[in-house]
Amino acid sequence: MTTSSLTGARVAVAAAFFAQGFVFISLTTRLPRFLERWGLDEVTLSLLLLMMVLLAGVGSLVAEHAARSLGSASTLRLGLALMVVAVPAITLAPAIGVFVGGVAVYGIALGLVDATTNMQAVDLEHRYGRPILPSSHGYWTTGGISAAVVVLATGHLSPTVGAFVAVVPMLVAFAPFLPHVATTPRIAPKVPAGGIASPAGTAPPGLGLATAGDGPVPWRPIWLVGTGLVVFYMVDTTAAAWGPVYLARSFDAPGNLVALATFPYLVTSIVVRLAGGRLVTRFGVAPVLQVGAVLACGALALVALAPSWQVAVAGFTLLGAAVALVAPLSFSAAGRIAAGTAGTASDPVAGTAVGPAPEPDRARTDAVIARFNQFNYVGALLGSVLTGFVGADNLRLGFALPAVLVLALVPLAPAFARGTLRRP
Repeated sequence: MTTSSLTGARVAVAAAFFAQGFVFISLTTRLPRFLERWGLDEVTLSLLLLMMVLLAGVGSLVAEHAARSLGSASTLRLGLALMVVAVPAITLAPAIGVFVGGVAVYGIALGLVDATTNMQAVDLEHRYGRPILPSSHGYWTTGGISAAVVVLATGHLSPTVGAFVAVVPMLVAFAPFLPHVATTPRIAPKVPAGGIASPAGTAPPGLGLATAGDGPVPWRPIWLVGTGLVVFYMVDTTAAAWGPVYLARSFDAPGNLVALATFPYLVTSIVVRLAGGRLVTRFGVAPVLQVGAVLACGALALVALAPSWQVAVAGFTLLGAAVALVAPLSFSAAGRIAAGTAGTASDPVAGTAVGPAPEPDRARTDAVIARFNQFNYVGALLGSVLTGFVGADNLRLGFALPAVLVLALVPLAPAFARGTLRRP
């Protein structure tokens, strides 16, 4: 694939991540208005979020099978098209039944787009031979920041104004996404897929990912990384779904300012994600994640114990920076592990590839990413539903739970470094 076509593909993938983040944050920051409009309480909202997350899991499974026949690009367009239908149904619903139906359609679309955007980004990372996932997820955050700004500016208007959000996925659906079949994907020999650089000139020609031949996918390391992804999405969904509600109900923050639970969180996230490649190259995957986990624990404790909404916002701000790299590094690790089973001989002692540069099986990698994406929704269930039930009487308790569980990233962090290139 030529440099120009790679650039075009990266722009298209970035646009898809942007659209996903823009729509998701647009809807979650309007949750307090939806609660007020339909007279819902925290428990009912938890059940709605449970339905959405379960249907997102269904959408991710559909993406796995659809990508085999239609290609991940076409499946991605399908997910974006469903968003175009779901957003107006949610924001313009004349009755509670239409609102619930819109949430259901959005849940399926969420799963389709989540899975296929990461399929596309993982393939791009293999083609470039350097870390692409952190910046790709950074565009998701850019979309979220843009949405938070819009909500801050239009928070005093009717929730029906949010229907215009459907324009974004509609436009992105026509972007020139990557074709389903990869053409000569290749890992650059001197740039590690995991972002840990080897000194220039020290890697022999053909150095690639360590593999185990054409055997089955090694699910054990994927499960370890997936557990870390569960922890991240538990924290992320807690902040996105319950942060605005927390500010509105626990502190009686002004209605047009509840998006501040999300906006600073996203700003610090994008700063860290855009610098993610350099951070990982300099300090290593595991140390970056371990330090982030400790900071995230402190940030969530600050949110749970905050005496005012301003202090809570400071906690959300620190939290965004602390956990920003967990999701992109987890999908990157899963992609490397999946691609590493595609048939390159490896040194059983050093654990480094000694054969020609691997050519990952795109269909195999897509299937692994779609299944790996299910960890996303397990975390979202814990974050959206468990937080709501635990914090039904006092949302502070809902934020205290992930403050403890996020520390699980400390022992899990080394699993994220699996598959990085090393000198023989």
